Amino acid sequence: MSYQAWFQCINEQCKERYPLNTVVYRCRTCDSLLEVQHDMHALARRDAKAWMKLFEDRYKSTQWPFGSGVWGKKEWILPQVDNDNIVSLYEGGTNLFWAERFGKMLGLENLWIKLCGNSHSGSFKDLGMTVLVSQVKQMISEGAPIKAVACASTGDTSAALAVYCAAAGIQSIVLLPKGKISIAQLVQPIANGALVLSLDTDFDGCMRVVQEITKDETIYLANSMNSLRIEGQKTVGIEIAQQFDWEIPDVIIIPGGNLGNVSALGSGLLMMRDLGLIQRLPRIVVAQAERANPLYRSYLKNFESFEPVQAQKTLASAIQIGNPVSVQKAIRTLKQFNGIVVDATEQELADAAALGDTTGMFNCPHTGVALAGMIKLLRAGKIDKSEHVVVISTAHGLKFTDFKVAYHEGTLDFPCHYANKPIELPPTVNAVREALNHALQKRREQNV
Repeated sequence: MSYQAWFQCINEQCKERYPLNTVVYRCRTCDSLLEVQHDMHALARRDAKAWMKLFEDRYKSTQWPFGSGVWGKKEWILPQVDNDNIVSLYEGGTNLFWAERFGKMLGLENLWIKLCGNSHSGSFKDLGMTVLVSQVKQMISEGAPIKAVACASTGDTSAALAVYCAAAGIQSIVLLPKGKISIAQLVQPIANGALVLSLDTDFDGCMRVVQEITKDETIYLANSMNSLRIEGQKTVGIEIAQQFDWEIPDVIIIPGGNLGNVSALGSGLLMMRDLGLIQRLPRIVVAQAERANPLYRSYLKNFESFEPVQAQKTLASAIQIGNPVSVQKAIRTLKQFNGIVVDATEQELADAAALGDTTGMFNCPHTGVALAGMIKLLRAGKIDKSEHVVVISTAHGLKFTDFKVAYHEGTLDFPCHYANKPIELPPTVNAVREALNHALQKRREQNV
């Protein structure tokens, strides 16, 4: 069966279309953002049960490329790409972790964490980058004069772009804000052979530059304003439903920076509903760092206006973005999903990440933002404790060990309530016994 997809302008008065092999990031008629649209009539010829069975049969299989959590849903993602041009590291299929102990601390019985950071480059950005780089490889095979793929990044996008381009044999270019990403994030694109440009600005400054240099059509833009990225990232919502036997949670909470992940989540959920795989939609909550919270400020005004901000330094560096390019799509998604936006202070996000860690997680600071937002909404009664809640963890904590070390050493600018310093002792049995007796008694008292 033949399936088709194309770029389409999100402006309802325009809806201009472009083939997916066109080098275009905004509508040439009205300058609005684009999205990938699918021939839903063709997709609907296969009924919901048949789609479910197909996706289940492929899930984590060894059949190339369908064992990937993204490419197992190829017909819904990028149906026209040749399998030979797919660049996949078998992304997706990440853990859905029942956070039983953490949930009970909060009085929440049904809390789950979607561990999107358990992936090749350590973040959910792999899901979108496999699609974008595969389409680039397809275009090059068709004769497109693309020499490199470029992105601005706060760390995770650059890591994903570099690893997928390395796997494809395509040159990557990454523009990073100097001194504003973790060492682990910086070394990833370096190790994978990217051309790394460290600019003395913030992410928004890098974004302005990369949009200019990619006006040269030999350099392809890989940021999330390129809606090919959204197609891969939308599988997060689909996969959550699949892992719950095609049931949908009541609330999904996701951290937001450049906001492409918000519309991606909504896109996958709407597609399932429209094709009959699910019957209802969850509420979507977007959590932002207080120091980079333009969407939250707009939410407080019922989205009647949106004003970029100058993002301030935050521990959640990957979402330190004051002028998100995908804000129009994000606001549209939140209106469709009865959405809520919440923000978190530096102390709130750090303490929430650390408290979660004490129950078996290893949270990045951005997941800390989402957890802190959830805690605030629970306390405010905006999430009921009987609800089924999923928090999307966007990156692996190992990419942010400097954040973890500073927290547990107590060197941040606020009290670290769950800091756990090593106990330095002389190498004697008596000293160890005395320290153990004291420490274990203290922990028993704390747990009473």
